[in-house]
Amino acid sequence: MDTAPLRFGKYELTNRLILGTGKYADLEVMREAFAVTGIQMATVAIRRVNLGQTDEPTLLDYIDTDRITILPNTAGCYTAADAVRTARLAREFGFSDLIKLEVLADEKTLLPDPVATLEALRILVAEDFTVMAYTSDDPVMAKRLEDEGAAVVMPLGSPIGTGQGILNPQNIQIILERAGVPIIVDAGVGTASDTSIAMELGAGGVLMNTGVALAKDPAMMARAMALACESGRLAYLAGRIEKRRYARASSPVNGVIE
Repeated sequence: MDTAPLRFGKYELTNRLILGTGKYADLEVMREAFAVTGIQMATVAIRRVNLGQTDEPTLLDYIDTDRITILPNTAGCYTAADAVRTARLAREFGFSDLIKLEVLADEKTLLPDPVATLEALRILVAEDFTVMAYTSDDPVMAKRLEDEGAAVVMPLGSPIGTGQGILNPQNIQIILERAGVPIIVDAGVGTASDTSIAMELGAGGVLMNTGVALAKDPAMMARAMALACESGRLAYLAGRIEKRRYARASSPVNGVIE
């Protein structure tokens, strides 16, 4: 079985769960959720962090950066220009070349803008960013992002923050079958079974925020998500049995003493 780590660019993850840093009741709750899962990557919205603040603790002070790689993201950007500017700002303030590219179409749906995403991707790839591109579950768009240089393609399970789970597993499966880069399902995960489904389909990993941060017990839900990520990956590698229309006896009938 292929139990190799998830690799993209110069990065490597043995823990395939990625958590966000928003919406927690407080930063201690976030830190506990990170600790119980053993995550190796956390995403941070650059536009929502005061990078110049030095007189009091910031979000970044609550993340063990010796163990956890920071994945800056362009959340809150609605144009390619804003997304590119935010990515450059992240690198200027000492983050790596890694960026999660997110360009949204509107505030109501928070769905990705495909045209603006492609425009920003081309610029960032030309500037040597390692881009993890957030997109819809459209297989054509996912392949286009890969062809334009995305190191990772991140199709949504369902719209951001909805907790609806994997609404279109058939499309995710097509994306996975056509992909030559890692596919990480991002957004819409509400509970552990959603994570398992994504991983059983063959996703390289799952990124989530709201499903953990707004759970009644975020640390407990985070642990459940981590276990589901691991179990779903193992189930995918093990290979499920074929679905059949009719029953098949589990025990042989030949040689049974009557």
